[in-house]
Amino acid sequence: MYSYPQRIEPQAGQESVWDYPRPAIWEDTDKHIRIICNGVVLAETQRAKRVLETSHPPCYYIPMEDIKMEYLVETSRRTRCEWKGVSQYYDVAIADKYIQNAAWRYSIPTPNFVEIQDSLSFYGSLMDACYVNDELITPQSGDFYGGWITSDIVGPFKGEVGTWGW
Repeated sequence: MYSYPQRIEPQAGQESVWDYPRPAIWEDTDKHIRIICNGVVLAETQRAKRVLETSHPPCYYIPMEDIKMEYLVETSRRTRCEWKGVSQYYDVAIADKYIQNAAWRYSIPTPNFVEIQDSLSFYGSLMDACYVNDELITPQSGDFYGGWITSDIVGPFKGEVGTWGW
């Protein structure tokens, strides 16, 4: 039997991931998002969307036109989320650095997630640095989840040790 964690009470200006909905939703954000990989600004936007889901830090989805797509290589990997749809993955190839399955997008989205179809999210743990409003993010724990933790988000977060049963 699994026990759910004790929610951390958010302070002023913070959000608790335990207040996020289930099933997941997306929302527009004008936060400045920047991703650096192998010394290259791979993506930069103020037109991202963030996906919010109970117990997960947000995943930021960046419009393809704000990504240097010449560094991405579509792979054959596909996964399915019951709420978001079918995703396809991308490797990142910049000079001598090749990172497998570093980003994904919902190429066959469910009706509620059509708006993120032409946007990608990146695993922060695989990039040199990812920023939200110039704050360096902490990647969500585990190699399955892609959320980005910032100082305005409190958990505990799914992906940490002992959380797979949540």
